[in-house]
Amino acid sequence: MELTYLFFLSSGLFLGWSLGANDASNIFGTAVGSKMVKFKTAAIISSIFVILGAVYGGQGGTETLGALGAVNALGGAFMVALSAAITVYWMAKIGMAVSTSQAIVGGIIGWNLFAGKSTDISVLTKICSTWILCPLLTGVVAVLLYWTLKAIIRKSNLHLLRQDYYIRIGLIVAGALCAYSLGANNIANIIGVFADSSPFKPVNIGKYIHFSGLQILFLLGGISISAGIVTYSKKVILTVGNSLMKMTPLIALVVVLAQALILFLFSSKELQQFLLTHHLPAFPLVPVSSTQAVIGAILGLGLLKGGRGVNWTITLKLMLGWVSTPLITMGICFISLFFLQNVFNMTVFLP
Repeated sequence: MELTYLFFLSSGLFLGWSLGANDASNIFGTAVGSKMVKFKTAAIISSIFVILGAVYGGQGGTETLGALGAVNALGGAFMVALSAAITVYWMAKIGMAVSTSQAIVGGIIGWNLFAGKSTDISVLTKICSTWILCPLLTGVVAVLLYWTLKAIIRKSNLHLLRQDYYIRIGLIVAGALCAYSLGANNIANIIGVFADSSPFKPVNIGKYIHFSGLQILFLLGGISISAGIVTYSKKVILTVGNSLMKMTPLIALVVVLAQALILFLFSSKELQQFLLTHHLPAFPLVPVSSTQAVIGAILGLGLLKGGRGVNWTITLKLMLGWVSTPLITMGICFISLFFLQNVFNMTVFLP
């Protein structure tokens, strides 16, 4: 069973690799683009912290995707993940930073249509609303952070070299936090459809270290994301870091911080429970698009400066990718499920 499961899981791991290749640009793209952090340093930090985030913070978003469509056969889960991976890989190959969250949602809807299952409209609406809320909210947070940090720098009277030093350190810390948040928020996109069929058992290492079966699955997904970051992310990093808007070190820091905060808000189960306990509004635990978050932050800061310096051609191209990604994935998944079922006689859904 484990070998069969690992074979089917390979499509999810390929999706994880594609996500790493695509979304590393959202963690350190602005830092590398502003030449404050070397690509090698960015890749190492991202790889470590994305795994930690996946293992220790990935449960919330996985539950939400399961409610959208309970993919109940390994063959179906394999094709949902593979369809999303093909779409994200192709987009990354042409240098477009697209949303893995939108890709996996398109794949799940494609499976629902093929299997004759109903798509939970309330869950779909909640997920789709974050595609609008996420970039808007990140843009607002980025502007507030920019004003705050600008005021702090002005009052500190630091020498320019000292400012650059602190901003460089800030970029590394913020990038680590962002990588952790990305792993926690987006691991659901990688292996969420495999969670119900996971054969992994809990593992204890020594007296104090304990991993549940689901955390082992998250670990494999996190490693696949890291592999994508190290091997194939440089082209997309340079697209986001250099093409959308000219980056100053301070703007680069603000973009990474704003994105990290938004991803954390949409992935932290503990924060949600704290807010609900104190009768405060809480954010839904939904895998949001780190791509949309980072571009929302860049555009928010660009509009703050009157829209000058923003490459609107690249921006519109990326937005077109956001619209087309779920539709392309849905079509690939639906057609591929037909071939899996009728040509290869594989079970892709259970009644």
